[in-house]
Amino acid sequence: MTHADLIAREMQIAPRQTAAVAALLAEGATVPFIARYRKEQTGSLDEVQITAVRDRLADLAALDQRRGAILKSLQERDLLTDALHDRILAAVTLTALEDVYLPYRPKRRTRATMARERGLEPLAELLWAQNAATDPEREAARFVDAINDVPDPASALAGARDILAERVSEDAEARAELRDLLRERGVIRSQVRKGKEDAGLKFRDWYDFSEPIARAVSHRVLALRRGEAEEILTVRLLAPDESALGLLTRRFLRGAADGNRCAAQVALAIADGWKRLLSASLETELRLELKQAADAEAIRVFAANLRELLLAPPLGRQTVLALDPGFRTGCKLVVLDPQGALLAHETIYPHTGGDRAGQATSAVERLAARHAAQAIAIGNGTAGRETEAWVRRLELPEGCAVVMVNEAGVSVYSASETAREEFPALDLTVRGAVSIGRRLQDPLAELVKIDPKAIGVGQYQHDVDQKQLRQALDDTVMSCVNQVGVELNTASKQLLTYVSGLGPALAENIVKYRDAQGPFGARRDLLRVSRLGPKAFEQAAGFLRLRDGGHPLDASAVHPERYAVVESMAADLGVDVAALIGQDALIDRIRLTDYASSDVGLPTLADIRDELRKPGRDPRAQFEAFQFADVHRLEDLVRGMRLPGIVTNVTNFGAFVDVGVHQDGLVHVSQLAERYVRDPHEVVKMHQRVTVTVLDVDLDRRRISLSLRG
Repeated sequence: MTHADLIAREMQIAPRQTAAVAALLAEGATVPFIARYRKEQTGSLDEVQITAVRDRLADLAALDQRRGAILKSLQERDLLTDALHDRILAAVTLTALEDVYLPYRPKRRTRATMARERGLEPLAELLWAQNAATDPEREAARFVDAINDVPDPASALAGARDILAERVSEDAEARAELRDLLRERGVIRSQVRKGKEDAGLKFRDWYDFSEPIARAVSHRVLALRRGEAEEILTVRLLAPDESALGLLTRRFLRGAADGNRCAAQVALAIADGWKRLLSASLETELRLELKQAADAEAIRVFAANLRELLLAPPLGRQTVLALDPGFRTGCKLVVLDPQGALLAHETIYPHTGGDRAGQATSAVERLAARHAAQAIAIGNGTAGRETEAWVRRLELPEGCAVVMVNEAGVSVYSASETAREEFPALDLTVRGAVSIGRRLQDPLAELVKIDPKAIGVGQYQHDVDQKQLRQALDDTVMSCVNQVGVELNTASKQLLTYVSGLGPALAENIVKYRDAQGPFGARRDLLRVSRLGPKAFEQAAGFLRLRDGGHPLDASAVHPERYAVVESMAADLGVDVAALIGQDALIDRIRLTDYASSDVGLPTLADIRDELRKPGRDPRAQFEAFQFADVHRLEDLVRGMRLPGIVTNVTNFGAFVDVGVHQDGLVHVSQLAERYVRDPHEVVKMHQRVTVTVLDVDLDRRRISLSLRG
């Protein structure tokens, strides 16, 4: 079975679809490009499906590499038989492959190998036959040999049992059945280490914890592993011993142990194989399996949150005043033009009283009036709510919105190489204020400059597989950037980096070309950029926008390779392309079937028609200003209070909500709705506006319990 056939069966899609994705990926196509512009070839697979095919292809490539190494090892040691070769080729998972290879893998010297060296394998075979007529002690006496360190029959039998115990532990089918048993009926148990009760108070929920492995969810597994890594907890995966021994006995014991002395010896070997070898080996395997599953779920949650954050509604091209608040050190104030360029900056002291407070008032009112500010962005960190309350009392231009902006990760950006490149002469605190203002104007364009892990929208992100996390987050950022589209003449190097087909080097070359030659006049001008060839152009062009490009479609998501199709549509309607764009009456007259060909199918033609209706449409929601209630400190909250809030993080155990008191509250999953909620993402999402009820306030631990029920 080919990889395409196997993946198609697993994903329940057609083999031609997986084969098409594999071929396109091999040619260097990106996931966004394939999903958007190669629907005819893939049968309209979406980004999630294409990503799944890509990742499974990588898994199978790794499996093939390991399979090749195993076959080579077996051939070199003259152990490869036709039957073993077929079993190795038939393995479709790494676990199944390693199970087949386990009996033949080069081993360190085990008790079984030492027993074989002492010549006890024939005795082991006699016992394994479980012939009721065989006398184990009498047969064992024949193997007594002082030179081979077999001083008596008991020693011979013990060595033979070691060989059989290893044989039992390496049986692929037995291991598979025991894995299932451990998954279904095993228990995960944690206890606090002696003397660590006071040092590990944050793990006290796990000091004496137990639950079925089948119900172990991602965040609990990762919490237990962290407690173990910090040497606060001991964690074990425990199998039902009686059931495990029963399974092995039914598989390997061929006679009643009480009436068959060879069978009795085999029963002892089975018990030893389980207790000494199998239970520890399978616990190690399952710990890794649980970790991998927990990582995958945590990464999925992180990516989902990041997507919502990146696709948050933008204020758009408006003049913004931005404040990075502070008490003693003052507030950093900047003015940004509609494109995000810095126009002015200064430090004001609205919270120190006296003349400085009056000067701060004058500065904000003066700058807001001079630049006709349309919004004021205020970071939600220290002094954020106090600064917001102060700003709302000022005389501002009519219609000027005051907006709190989540500043998570701003300090990371301020100290980054990216920020130093943009503003080499500015203090990092001023750069932070610029970032806050730009986040309001366009969250996506600004957040791509920050490592997603610094934004704080995941759970246990530092504990999961970092390579997989980076891949998932890069996939998410690329998906969002290409879904929205990028303005070629104003985009930063960091934003261009995530455009399909570009990457850091070409993004930098585009910016250098733009700085040297001036704005791009048409999409085709990209081919003049150093090292940007036809393949990169094919991948990137459809996701880049030119508001006043040389072709009317340069501002749309219609790919240049399809301009001729649109030109034919316009000609058939007796108008030029510019006159066709946005004219529903004309667009409704287009019969897509008239333009279908072996190269362009109905899915692409339908996308083109939709794009002609609203070319370059931003898929993000419309921006709406939000205002917190008149509470500013944790001490202002009382039980039963109903408050507006913003969802700042969604995890598997609930959602965190900012209600404006410098401490996010938790809506536990049980408080998200009146019904049972399996996945919090079904109910809430990042940046969603909600109304919550205060259930409890723990001032000592600075914790807020909230509810969305009712």
